[in-house]
Amino acid sequence: MSANDEANGDDAETQITDTHRFPCAQCGAQLRYAPGQQRLTCQYCGHEQEIPFSDEQRNEALVTMDLREALANHLPPEAIEETRVLSCSNCGAQVQFDPAQHAAQCPFCGTPVVTDTGTHRHIKPAAVLPFKLSEREAHTAMRNWLGRLWFAPSKLKQYARSDGSRLDGLYVPYWAFDSDTKSKYLGERGDAYYETRSVVRNGKTETERVRKIRWTRVSGRVARKFTDVLIMAAQSLPRRYVRALEPWMLGDLAPYDPQFLSGFRAEGYTVQLPEGHVLAIERMDDVIKQDVRRSIGGDEQRIHSVDTQHQDERFKHLLLPIWMAAYQYRGKTFRFVVNGQTGKVQGERPWSIWKIAGAVLVVALALAAYVYFSQGT
Repeated sequence: MSANDEANGDDAETQITDTHRFPCAQCGAQLRYAPGQQRLTCQYCGHEQEIPFSDEQRNEALVTMDLREALANHLPPEAIEETRVLSCSNCGAQVQFDPAQHAAQCPFCGTPVVTDTGTHRHIKPAAVLPFKLSEREAHTAMRNWLGRLWFAPSKLKQYARSDGSRLDGLYVPYWAFDSDTKSKYLGERGDAYYETRSVVRNGKTETERVRKIRWTRVSGRVARKFTDVLIMAAQSLPRRYVRALEPWMLGDLAPYDPQFLSGFRAEGYTVQLPEGHVLAIERMDDVIKQDVRRSIGGDEQRIHSVDTQHQDERFKHLLLPIWMAAYQYRGKTFRFVVNGQTGKVQGERPWSIWKIAGAVLVVALALAAYVYFSQGT
């Protein structure tokens, strides 16, 4: 069995892997990556350590790998890495923890977990998008977002205002796909025209214009080159919320270096490459259909079939930054995520039944008062 066979052969259960540690040269404490900077810092003595990389190293890291070779399990050994693993028994999230930490709490669901010594072989990340926002800045963004939610529980508002509410910095795994596509389509172009007809209303004859569509069969071709179609390679967060964090400014990608992960956690991928490829094709198909509609033209379009050929398909494995908080309400966990680069916020939200009931009561009383005074006049 090749290294890539083992990398793609893990079962769907996610694991939690340990973090990399970089001791301070001055005091021995653990250095932590400083968001928005290209260095590690020590929170105890203030020592700083640069994370050097050249433009040449960055360009090499961003070179994509051949998708067909990867799907055929022909990746080179240097593209595979091995880490310790641990599974969250509740939600299955795969997150990195400090190896010296014997117990921790899963940042996705709050379940206590205990570290393990298993190993996990996977495709090594090619590049990482370093955190730009600090925890304080992310907390401000989350607090502003939560403060705008209507009918949210008061405890959630208090949680948002509390300086003690903690966010976890996480690197989330992504697949980025490239493809050169050429598509043939069959469909119909609809051109609008209007006819005038007579109708009788209230005993009077009136004329009106009626919109109709003249359909014409069409066929044609469209082409598009896709670059960096992003697919989240994990299942621990609702995909619709993470999609809403886009766009990501991939021009800031840096070569993968464990130093960028120091002080943070990194989730390993559980959406394997073949599954990620299928999801990417679906996203590309949506864009291609838009291209087809523009190519058909007219006022309306009908698409009967699209036959797409994909060429020069390539991919890379990326780690993208999010800040995340989990809030417990009535026995259920609600998660909020912040784009660690742009500060965009998305998440699940609880509703306060009492606030909704109060609002309904106020509206009902206002309506009743309006009716009462209207009848009185």
